[in-house]
Amino acid sequence: MNSLFIKKVAHKNTAVIPILNIYGIGSKMQKQLPGLMVTYGCIYVSANIKEPGVIKMHGDIFRIVYGVRNPNEYRPMLEEIANDLKESGITGIISDNIQRDCLQKFSYVSPMAACGLYYDCTAEAMQKQGEIRECFVSLIREIKLLANAMGVFFTVDIIPTNLDILDGLSPTASISMQRDFSIGKQSEIDGLIFEVVRIGNKIGVPLLNYEKITRKFGFKDI
Repeated sequence: MNSLFIKKVAHKNTAVIPILNIYGIGSKMQKQLPGLMVTYGCIYVSANIKEPGVIKMHGDIFRIVYGVRNPNEYRPMLEEIANDLKESGITGIISDNIQRDCLQKFSYVSPMAACGLYYDCTAEAMQKQGEIRECFVSLIREIKLLANAMGVFFTVDIIPTNLDILDGLSPTASISMQRDFSIGKQSEIDGLIFEVVRIGNKIGVPLLNYEKITRKFGFKDI
């Protein structure tokens, strides 16, 4: 995230909607952007960089979920943004509990990233019954434990919900973090995997499967 660039181009009526996979990025950006409205947000889309300047989307799912953390931060411009997204062919959803909804997205993308990285596999291996799929499920379960300890409770049964998403993917699908890590590019491993263990340690929730995976990749803060 480039807060210096945002400060340069933003004005008092600017809304910043981060849609990175990392949970809690909105709070971190808000500290760097005092005076601006920074929401929480997440995106549901399957896509990859086909070539420089070209992003190819796979499937029809394309929606952005966003919202303010506190009701008193709400502004009518959020409705205008939803309309702008609709005109662009994107579903924009204003959440009434954005912390829960972002954690729900995180409960899928973080376990898939962690499992895919640990086993060096694509969705195909997680779609089959066995050790790898069980690892994916155990990681979802740990995110749910973490969420509940934070006072966040999902309104859906998160394990079958995430398994349905997984099973609907192309067998060759993987998380961008895993692809970046495999070729030595800067990746989101810290925010998607290591940060989970940090939060668990901070609030006293043991996350044995996440800890096992982070140790494999050199994370020492456990």
